[in-house]
Amino acid sequence: MVALIGSLVAFVVALLVGGLAIYVGASIIVGIEDYSHAVVTAIVGALAWALTAWIPLFGLFIALLAWIWVINWRYPGGWLDAALIGVVAWLAALAILFVLDTILGLGVGAFGVPGA
Repeated sequence: MVALIGSLVAFVVALLVGGLAIYVGASIIVGIEDYSHAVVTAIVGALAWALTAWIPLFGLFIALLAWIWVINWRYPGGWLDAALIGVVAWLAALAILFVLDTILGLGVGAFGVPGA
């Protein structure tokens, strides 16, 4: 039971970190400041990644395009803005995780932000 609760807490923290990273990217690139929208985007983006990353040979490329497509679908602008939101979100996730790991010693990831 303790392991289940620990896994659930780790998932929630990773989701909140991923949502925060997307929030930062969206607020900088397109001026949208809606954290709950960013968290939902993180969930849908992670699902799109999971459904496509397993494809042989080009899976990671297709998964990246799917993740950017989700951002493009959820936020105004075009593909370039979506890609820029993704880049800023990835950088923000790395910074957030660095702080969480270094200062607090938490070993979590950023759910919904690939590679973070």
